[in-house]
Amino acid sequence: MNTGTVSHSGVVGRFAPSPTGLLHLGNAWSFLLAWLAAKTEEGRIILRHEDIDPVRSRKNWMDAIERDLQWLGLDWDEGPDDGPHAPYRQSLCSPLYEKALDLLKARHLVYPCYCTRRELRLLAGAPHGAADGLGDAGAAYPGTCRHLSTQERARKEAEGRRPSLRLLCPDDTEETFDDLVLGRQRIPLKNCGGDFALRRSDGVWAYQLAVVVDDMRMGVTQVVRGEDILLSTPRQLLLYRLLGGMPPVFAHIPLLHDKDGERLAKRHQSLSLAALRERGCRPENIIGFLAHLAGFQENPSPLSPAALAERIRREGGFPWHALPKTHILIPDNPEHILLS
Repeated sequence: MNTGTVSHSGVVGRFAPSPTGLLHLGNAWSFLLAWLAAKTEEGRIILRHEDIDPVRSRKNWMDAIERDLQWLGLDWDEGPDDGPHAPYRQSLCSPLYEKALDLLKARHLVYPCYCTRRELRLLAGAPHGAADGLGDAGAAYPGTCRHLSTQERARKEAEGRRPSLRLLCPDDTEETFDDLVLGRQRIPLKNCGGDFALRRSDGVWAYQLAVVVDDMRMGVTQVVRGEDILLSTPRQLLLYRLLGGMPPVFAHIPLLHDKDGERLAKRHQSLSLAALRERGCRPENIIGFLAHLAGFQENPSPLSPAALAERIRREGGFPWHALPKTHILIPDNPEHILLS
């Protein structure tokens, strides 16, 4: 696959937010570590808006994300409005994803699936909204439509069913990679849900294909993201191999959790960066607090991202080995620290 990638020396990392709401403290944690991991190696950062979901994505959220990142002092070197790898919005990249899909179709690796989400939940024995054991990798797929005949497919379409498109994953394949945080990983594809969607039945491109195509064409060499995405990595490594791309190095970082053990999310509105800013929080307080959680300093003393990056460089480079390996509980009242 000709990705049009421009080569770069050094680390190329990226911010890849989904513009579906305000950034919160957990997002700041991930973006800070991604920024530091690149900048302490004299690398570059790309900002890409993953607005692939047409229902939930909003331009005003993109603007808010950019304001929050700039306020924190987390700059970027490329995107989201211009640069050698434009476009930097997934909603504008459909022709690129179509080209990748055609390559996979030519190898007879794509097939239509007529199962609804409800049917898949029933097959898995899980109620609506229940966890399926695969986290953000999605529901396990039992291969229901894998070997449908032409007549069976025609019958389902005559019933008004619109198919999603799935990748035919090789049976009993195991993906092996070295994670910068979690170490050596050996994960069978069947543990990640088996055949996975490339395009949904409503025509929306699936995350797995979009992110691989974009990271390939943008020359991304390092992906720092939450541990909840770990089971997506074997799927993406398979796509890199099938599309002829060089995969990045992955670092799956621990997530921040509240006092009840729930991971920070958009529902934690009081910990959105916008809310903290409106209440008088200084960006240096947030950076210092997150640096303390990461083990980069003994106390949450305020400092800027640039000062933290310089300190890490002086101490020998980004200390992946020092990051916690499991989720991190933030204090009961983090605002007490952040607003002091």
